[in-house]
Amino acid sequence: MRAVLALVFAAALLASVAVLAQQQPQYGCDSPESKQLDFWVGTWDLSYVGPNGKPVTSRNRITKVLDGCAILEEFEGGAGTKLIGRSYSVYDRASKRWRQTWVDNTASYLDLEGATVDGNMAFVRTVERNGKKSQQRMIWRDVKPDSLTWLWQTSTDGQAWTTQWEIAYTRAK
Repeated sequence: MRAVLALVFAAALLASVAVLAQQQPQYGCDSPESKQLDFWVGTWDLSYVGPNGKPVTSRNRITKVLDGCAILEEFEGGAGTKLIGRSYSVYDRASKRWRQTWVDNTASYLDLEGATVDGNMAFVRTVERNGKKSQQRMIWRDVKPDSLTWLWQTSTDGQAWTTQWEIAYTRAK
C-alpha cells in the first residue's frame, strides 16, 4: 500500500513539475523565423533623395538585442535632416507574425505587421486619415550581403503601390 501511495505521489509531483515547466517563459530566440531579419543586422550607410529633392546620406545601425529576440534599429539622419528614429522588430511567437514599432523625433508612431511580398520581407500597416483608409508598407528587396534597397510605399486599394521613399543601403566599412 505504501509503495502504491509513493508511486501516486511521485506521479503527481512529476505532473506538477511538467505543468510548471510549460508555464515558464522561453528565453532567447533562435528559431528560423526569429532569424528572418538577420540580413538587416549591421551598420549601414544610406543614400536617398531628401524632401527638398537633394541627395542625403544617413546611417542606420541594426542590432539584435534581448537575447536575440528583438532587432533594434537606430536611424540617424545625416547632414541636412534632423530625423532620428528607433524601431524594435520582433517575431511574436503567439501570433506567428513579425511586428515592428517605430518612433522618432517628430513624435511619429508606427505599428506594423510582417508579411512576405513577392519573396521579400515587408512590414505593413493600415492607416485612416480623414475617414479614408489606406495601407503603408516597407519592403527590403535586392538583398545582398553588403547592400539592399528599402522602399516605403502607400496604397489606397492594397493592390497598386506607390513608392514614396527609396533608400539604398550599403554596409558600412
